Amino acid sequence: MEKYLRENFDVEPKRPSDDTLKRWRSAVSMVKNPRRRFRMVADLAKRAETETKRRKLQEKIRVAIYVNKAALQFVGTINNAGKQAEYKLSDEVREAGFSIEPDELASIVQSHDTEGWLRHGGVDGLARELSVSLKDGVVSSDIPLRQNLYGLNRYIERPSKSLWMFVWDALHDLTLVILMGCAVISVGVGIATEGWPKGMYDGVGILLCILLVVMVTAISDYRQSLQFKDLDKEKKNIIVQVTRDGCRQKVSIYDLVAGDVVNLSIGDQVPADGIFVSGYSLSVDESSLSGESEPVNVSQEMPFLLSGTKVKDGSGKMLVTSVGMRTEWGRLMVTLSEGGEDETPLQVKLNGVATIIGKIGLAFAVLTFLVLTGRFLVEKALQHNITVWSGSDALTLLNYFAIAVTILVVAVPEGLPLAVTLSLAFAMKKLMGDKALVRHLSACETMGSANCICTDKTGTLTTNHMVVNRLWISEKTTVINSAGDEDVLKSSLSEKVLNLLMQSIFQNTSVEVVRGKDLKRNIIGTPTETALMELGILLGGDFNAYREEYKIMKVEPFNSVKKKMSVLVALPGNGGFRAFSKGASEIILKMCDKIVNADGEAIPLSEEQRKNITDIINSYACEALRTLCLAFKDKKDTSNADSIPDDGYTLISVIGIKDPVRPGVKEAVKTCLAAGIKVRMVTGDNINTAKAIARECGILTEDGIAIEGADFCNKSRQEMEEIIPKLQVMARSLPLDKHTLVTHLRNVTKEVVAVTGDGTNDAPALHEADIGLAMGIAGTEVAKENADVIIMDDNFSTIVNVARWGRAVYINIQKFVQFQLTVNVVALMLNFICACVSGSAPLTTVQMLWVNLIMDTLGALALATEPPHEGLMKRPPIGRNIKFITRIMWRNIIGQSIYQILVLLILKFDGKRLLKITGSDADSTLNTFIFNSFVFCQVFNEINSRDMEKINVLRGIFDSWVFMIVMVATVAFQIIIVEFLGTFAGTVPLSWELWLDSILIGAASLIIAVIIKCIPVGESKLNDKHHDGYEPLPSGPELA
Repeated sequence: MEKYLRENFDVEPKRPSDDTLKRWRSAVSMVKNPRRRFRMVADLAKRAETETKRRKLQEKIRVAIYVNKAALQFVGTINNAGKQAEYKLSDEVREAGFSIEPDELASIVQSHDTEGWLRHGGVDGLARELSVSLKDGVVSSDIPLRQNLYGLNRYIERPSKSLWMFVWDALHDLTLVILMGCAVISVGVGIATEGWPKGMYDGVGILLCILLVVMVTAISDYRQSLQFKDLDKEKKNIIVQVTRDGCRQKVSIYDLVAGDVVNLSIGDQVPADGIFVSGYSLSVDESSLSGESEPVNVSQEMPFLLSGTKVKDGSGKMLVTSVGMRTEWGRLMVTLSEGGEDETPLQVKLNGVATIIGKIGLAFAVLTFLVLTGRFLVEKALQHNITVWSGSDALTLLNYFAIAVTILVVAVPEGLPLAVTLSLAFAMKKLMGDKALVRHLSACETMGSANCICTDKTGTLTTNHMVVNRLWISEKTTVINSAGDEDVLKSSLSEKVLNLLMQSIFQNTSVEVVRGKDLKRNIIGTPTETALMELGILLGGDFNAYREEYKIMKVEPFNSVKKKMSVLVALPGNGGFRAFSKGASEIILKMCDKIVNADGEAIPLSEEQRKNITDIINSYACEALRTLCLAFKDKKDTSNADSIPDDGYTLISVIGIKDPVRPGVKEAVKTCLAAGIKVRMVTGDNINTAKAIARECGILTEDGIAIEGADFCNKSRQEMEEIIPKLQVMARSLPLDKHTLVTHLRNVTKEVVAVTGDGTNDAPALHEADIGLAMGIAGTEVAKENADVIIMDDNFSTIVNVARWGRAVYINIQKFVQFQLTVNVVALMLNFICACVSGSAPLTTVQMLWVNLIMDTLGALALATEPPHEGLMKRPPIGRNIKFITRIMWRNIIGQSIYQILVLLILKFDGKRLLKITGSDADSTLNTFIFNSFVFCQVFNEINSRDMEKINVLRGIFDSWVFMIVMVATVAFQIIIVEFLGTFAGTVPLSWELWLDSILIGAASLIIAVIIKCIPVGESKLNDKHHDGYEPLPSGPELA
């Protein structure tokens, strides 16, 4: 079986090829209900059609942008007057207080109509026509009016399926359709032969049971679809920074309206069509919309921003002009919402298991029908009645056919692949509550196999709440720990030095000091820059005064490659230019050849001073402080205001910023190590800072290696292979270094790698990793788009929780498969043996349908939704190519099946004597008792399946409320069927002694399970060959 599954049903967790997806689809057979089985499977034909549509739309958009732009430049002012005359304002727009039509506004940006933009008075004119202040933004009370007139920022989505559509899908089960036909014929023939109403009971009983199966299945599927819809909505929700009512606010992308003033920074997605208001070095990537990979610079001359594009560099503000379906992105997204998500490896593998079992079941169903029919014909021949046929004979043959079809219903485990979906939906919903948003289904599974986590330091291992703790300036260090320390610092500095420090803080920054909803001052920016700004304000600086005094000429925003930010400002009174730079301490120090002395004068930087400053930096870093330097350079040449120098700077200060380790991180790292998951820190910080934090977190051990990214990438492949097993910290790493490490871990050492990232440049590493984990707070939209899971609280402990749930999903599906295969084996063998020996099946069609419901939908609900327990993180990761149906599972399946088959066969052939059943309805009582015992065997075996290895299966049973509800519901409905629905189900009420005996026979499976679990099982050679270095799961009674 395992070989067959590997050859036909093995797919990659991320980005599987179309050929692989087609291969497993062609290998699937014995599908009772394709509409339901393949509901969560990608539609490859529709996906190809969607891709073709997308390309055509991109081409259309590209033509619209470039051809229209060229045509407008050519026509110029010829049509200008004509357009002005043609343009009319509707009464609705005029009465609402606006001066521009929604379609006119949309066309200006979409077609890059520079002439139209200028005709309306540029960005200031458009703001007037939209009745909005570029400084204070939209007034909140106007939002409903703007939404009504200019539209909502949503695109048209396909309406979700109603419950009745799921009922309709469930009714497409071929075997149920055949059984319904049999039931209708049974009613007709029964009434004709046995009269009304006795003749219709069997047929109506089957119809009622089919209705129950269909409704339970449909409700379960419908609930799943609602969970996925909620998660999908959350995935698409982007939080946008806007200015409204004169203050900065965070709003959902869905709440954006025409006229909003939006703040954009590196990695953001442009949330709507708009016009550039102000900013520095803003460039956008329009490849998602037009297919063009070259970044587009946005400025006052070319101010158009299109929805769905990504900010590649710089920062700025934009005025929203069009939203939702009035944008090209909105129209494009309507087509992209079709095709579905790739199926997960477990879904595919279980389709393979269902195919194999289905073929076996079909063979048994045909054999059972042939045996039953053969015996019936032989008996008629022996009685010389072969030529005499009556309605009751036809009813008997119809009953045999119904039993064969019912065996097929039970034998084909349609619920196996769907159990994966159920388990994943449950896990994703729980993880959402635990601050982890799973974007791709397969990530939940893959995280269970992760044996390496490459994590960032800042914000993930630390709190990301930064404060300046040390300041080296004028050749002395000041510690800032408590209130009043800043006054000591201020009094110790000369006015000129303090002024230079203030300039470097307030001029060279991307933060904004704004008024919040509570009218308090808010600092909006990265935690590092916020810490610097707070220092400047504490020292008595006025942010707005400094920004007004000096005009900013050019800005080079911080990025993870340069590891610095620079700005060029014009000094007042034509005094030339001054460049400020700040960033990684060793990089800025290399750029400096002078230093500011205590009087504020620039003096040459000697080698001895450089060494002393390096020692200061290292001492800060060894105290787990993030270090950075501030520097400046005056430019007398006023001819070139576009270039910022890279050398010849004067060092102002070295700053040490404290970022405490998050509570619980050390315990989370310890949990990972106990679970066989290596934790590696990959950070852009100084190596000494990284090592200090790594030791505090428990990541860096005595024999562990810490290395800088550049040194790692310069090593040969052989040297890398020697280093990687002990590599625990990579400092001063560039995004390319992280990508190199991830690629090597996956392809050479065959590790299953989870990687965290927050910046735009982390996207390649997130894309390459087995599981990409983007930060929800610090992460850019580009990083989130390339990730598989978004960690909403940026906390390392949440990552460990994702791994725990990943393992739970895999183990839960194994539990369900073990339970379902046991029921399959027992049901098939019991019916076949009884058919061969006695010529009748022990279970009726209605009873078999009820058993099918217990093992399929209800079994999946009970076992596939079990919450994770701590024991899961005390075992090694699940191997990449480990056998899904393990020897442990086969041991349990075979052991329980033998017990159940033996007991039920003994009852079938000698039950009357053993149970002392007498009377006219002895046969009915015995068959009811067999049915009751069979059901209770499954109930207790479901409890056994809660743990495949440990003896104590009752531990934590009350923590799983879904499991308990399913158990209670199953027992309650079993009582109703036996005691009250006998007319339809073919049962008779049982005495309390027989009820007790049934329960004891079922409960005995708990004792049988204890004995079975003490039988040791070895790992197969195939498993050793393919597990890629992962440890096999522990087994045996030692885990009891």
